Amino acid sequence: MSPITLLVPKDLAERLHVRQERLSEILELGLRELNAAALAGFEGAAEVFEFLASLPSPEEILELRPSERLRKRGHELLEKSRAGELTAHEKEEWERYEYLEHLVRTAKAKACLKLGVRLADA
Repeated sequence: MSPITLLVPKDLAERLHVRQERLSEILELGLRELNAAALAGFEGAAEVFEFLASLPSPEEILELRPSERLRKRGHELLEKSRAGELTAHEKEEWERYEYLEHLVRTAKAKACLKLGVRLADA
């Protein structure tokens, strides 16, 4: 463990004082929340990553479809991109969606190879 010194508002200090034995856990949870917030524009990715991490069968991979929310957001970003109306934040978000789609296509291509079928037939 490494010691740290923090300057926090008095009311926060009082709230933390009663939970001082759990400060490491509180900080860890807070950092996770911040990291998750950074991915807020990439909703749906966690679902895909968790699905792929579950080591699905090739058939299950080929059945993978985006959630309605992910599909709608991707469509919105695609339309704004075509119109040249993406903000800098939306451009980053669109690039993340493109990368996610690339990962899923790669997984589906490998699933097709395992099953001996063409991707167009799947």
